[in-house]
Amino acid sequence: MSHVLQMRLLFLFGVTNLCGIVLVLFSCRCIFSPGFISQMLRYKWYKKYYQRHCFYWWVLIVSAVLHTTLAFWIFGIP
Repeated sequence: MSHVLQMRLLFLFGVTNLCGIVLVLFSCRCIFSPGFISQMLRYKWYKKYYQRHCFYWWVLIVSAVLHTTLAFWIFGIP
């Protein structure tokens, strides 16, 4: 795998990590007050978003593992 491709994948996984964190954060009932969640659950779009919370965790976990593995492969372990 070329160095340019490795760096692009590393960047892509990093961005995916950031997006995954945001997705998990705003769909987590433990972070916000119960009042916020109950207010947001009035909206149909948020109900669909909220129901996929476990999927967002898997996206984040897989992305983080791939990002870390690729970073160790490119830069080594100090």
